[in-house]
Amino acid sequence: MTRTGSASRSICIAMAAAFATVTTWADIAVGQDKPFAGARLSVLMVGHPTTDAVRKALPDFTAATGIDVDLEVVPEADSVPKMMLEFSAGSGRYDVVEASSIHVKGFVDADYIVPLDDLATRYGEFYDKADFVPGYLTPNTVDGKLYGLPLFGESSFLMYRKDLFEQYGIAVPKTFDEIEAAAKTVKEKSNGRIVGITMRGQQGIQGVYIWASYLWGMGGSFLTDDGKSALDTPEAATALDKFAHVLREYGPVGVANMGWEENRLLFQQGKAAMTLDATVNGAFNEDPSVSTVVGKVGYAPVPVQTDSPKGGSSSLAVFGLNIASASQQQEAAWLFISWATSKKQQINSLDTDPNSGVTSVAAMNSPAFDKRYGAFKKAMLASLAGGNPQYIPTVPRANEIVNNTGIAVSKVLAGTASAADALKEANELNNAALTR
Repeated sequence: MTRTGSASRSICIAMAAAFATVTTWADIAVGQDKPFAGARLSVLMVGHPTTDAVRKALPDFTAATGIDVDLEVVPEADSVPKMMLEFSAGSGRYDVVEASSIHVKGFVDADYIVPLDDLATRYGEFYDKADFVPGYLTPNTVDGKLYGLPLFGESSFLMYRKDLFEQYGIAVPKTFDEIEAAAKTVKEKSNGRIVGITMRGQQGIQGVYIWASYLWGMGGSFLTDDGKSALDTPEAATALDKFAHVLREYGPVGVANMGWEENRLLFQQGKAAMTLDATVNGAFNEDPSVSTVVGKVGYAPVPVQTDSPKGGSSSLAVFGLNIASASQQQEAAWLFISWATSKKQQINSLDTDPNSGVTSVAAMNSPAFDKRYGAFKKAMLASLAGGNPQYIPTVPRANEIVNNTGIAVSKVLAGTASAADALKEANELNNAALTR
């Protein structure tokens, strides 16, 4: 909670930073040996536009280093169980994994990933620490040591249809009550042709990620100041009641099964008046090759219902690349993660994929970024600056907290339990996990 201010200042500093000189792959390759040529890395990554851009550029990496990469891409919800299985077995199955920074502390405590500082000193060809948004490095640092390089970062904001709001005389919502009123108006006045709002409801990290905005915005939190679960509170119950009610009454059919992609597609196809989701979605909304709502979308901060929130209602999510302790190719793995997150690769990615989640200051300040994402850049930067890095607590048992909370969210969405009862059960399970 207190880290929000620090992250915000760091991000603001990054936004003001000047363009750094961009080194080309040719500059790097010429005159350099390829000490790890012939290595073949096994890499596990999460499905995301950034991953798509990395995949397309892999031939450049192989040409520069002589290292081949076997890239496995899975949905975010499947990635953590998959890597945990291999980590706990010490199999060395993956040299590199991509994970949310909420898991970094747990991975470090369990000795699943290695510190990167020494590798950065020895092999700095692709690495420029000063080019990373500082607020994205912080969640990947434990006890002063760097354990991950940020691949993409994003916050969350409210996306709404400007044309529908003007047609029906709706003001931009600033509270969750106003969101519900706006959703009700659109659904009724469009005779159900347009759903009022769509959000992720899928069990697990998908639903919890979005519900967390309601939790923080209603004045709740996941943990108490002394590290115990805080879900058994009136604020949390009200947050879950409101989240479930607006989706059941004014959301799409099948919302309980909707993850990031399903939610994004529904909105960019013009079938919903609002969505609350990741800032990267703006890139898809404004892409005429995949969207029917280009130029029709407004972007606003995530609402807040209380005057005294314990943390920001916008998330600050950072996904990084980590090197497995069991990897036998850690030097080659470092070259891969420093290349994949380099300023050159990130600037290139702006031409190949809807990748507004770049972690490079140079990429974020580039003309290509402004050209593609100018429609929502200002709102995105404001959301990043105010993003809550503890939107899901970065504790060793983060995955269990997400799973327990996700079951509670699903039960209430399905109408099989009250919010108070479901969260009381999750609270007990979370406390048991936190004390192990």
